[in-house]
Amino acid sequence: MKKKFSTENITTLISKATEITGDLHFSGVLEVEGKIRGNIYADDDSSAELRIRESGLVQGEIKVPSVIINGLVEGDVHSTQHLELAAKARVVGNVYYHLIEMVMGSEVNGSLCHRSSADMKPRQLGMEKTGVLGAESSAENVEKAAGSS
Repeated sequence: MKKKFSTENITTLISKATEITGDLHFSGVLEVEGKIRGNIYADDDSSAELRIRESGLVQGEIKVPSVIINGLVEGDVHSTQHLELAAKARVVGNVYYHLIEMVMGSEVNGSLCHRSSADMKPRQLGMEKTGVLGAESSAENVEKAAGSS
């Protein structure tokens, strides 16, 4: 009888001596003590967590539900659940968060942008509605303009 294997409780460690070049897509917990030169992604609806340790460096965009930073990030950070900036955290880029916790000593060289739950849903649906409404109102304006001349 086979046991079901869950990736949610697995921790992946990128050690100090490791350097990765390329994008990373993960689930579970990812701890970074080394260097990642690329983007880091996890599904928004997952319980994925990224922990960047004091020696950790990420050069790229981060899109992960829960993020704890105590190292250096050079790129934008997108967190849909919880973001913690520890005492030695340095972010050079914009930070998009739902819930943020900042400890004295942490540093952000960029904008802090709060996102509500509604803001974090896919925007395509909103764009389609706006596009349809815009098309209808534009068509009405063209008819009005043609009728008035």
